[in-house]
Amino acid sequence: MNGLSLSELCCLFCCPPCPGRIAAKLAFLPPEATYSLVPEPEQGPGGARATPLGTLRASSGARGRWKLHLMERADFQDSQRELDTIEVFPTKSARGNRVSCMYVRCVPGARYTVLFSHGNAVDLGQMSSFYIGLGSRLHCNICRSDSVVVVGDYDYSGYGASSGRPSERNLCADIDAAWQALRTRYGISPDSIILYGQSIGTVPTVDLASRYECAAVVLHSPLTSGMRVAFPDTKTYCFDAFPNIEKVSKITSPVLIIHGTEDEVIDFSHGLALYEHCPKAVEPLWVEGAGHKDIELYSQYLERLRRFISQELPSQRA
Repeated sequence: MNGLSLSELCCLFCCPPCPGRIAAKLAFLPPEATYSLVPEPEQGPGGARATPLGTLRASSGARGRWKLHLMERADFQDSQRELDTIEVFPTKSARGNRVSCMYVRCVPGARYTVLFSHGNAVDLGQMSSFYIGLGSRLHCNICRSDSVVVVGDYDYSGYGASSGRPSERNLCADIDAAWQALRTRYGISPDSIILYGQSIGTVPTVDLASRYECAAVVLHSPLTSGMRVAFPDTKTYCFDAFPNIEKVSKITSPVLIIHGTEDEVIDFSHGLALYEHCPKAVEPLWVEGAGHKDIELYSQYLERLRRFISQELPSQRA
């Protein structure tokens, strides 16, 4: 999964503490940050700045205004007009980490907001153009964070401008923080939130969806568990990391599973197994010939998402 040899894998799985070492070695590849959050200065009496430009606020959960500063390596593909639709802010997880969040207002009066948990080796800056395009095409707002997702989206701990280190426990705390931000900062109800997880992002997505009801869940190139990625024919052990296969049956919201049949990172069998274990699964999307990173390039990807959101969800709510 991360270019490890057989001997390294054996050492990794045999040397305690197993779950943390498995997660850190196999799953997390945080890139060099491609963005930063810059606080906008507060206006004091007479228009004077109460806070000097560039001074961070004391509380990472402050409701002040923040600007997104994208670096060149973020490779932002849109114009300043699209950039102006992005709101960013930091919040704090229950584990004490600062979680960087992004909220993209793609269309006015959107029925749903997508809480997006991104895949590995990317951060919010690199994903911002994708969120704008996805939200506009699906007529949804997007929330995401760099610790977990605000289209909404968020960055996981240790990714982007989020503090801390990536771990399974931090992933789940990160998405909880993003979920609460949607609820309290934007007043969005659970029945208007679609949880979307991609690759490693399916771990916090499944965990949250197994505990809270929401409008729907999308699992994009999901994994059944950490050990099964390295050893496909194994069963679940008590020290396994990311046990999606044990949690997916607890989800009470409609679940759409998307997987490429030629996925070279997380085998197609993971998607099939989760589909079989998920009572709330709807008709899945198996993309013939697609790998781990190119499903979005196939026309059926957007077609299936549109049908799920615009036709199937309303009919289930009726």
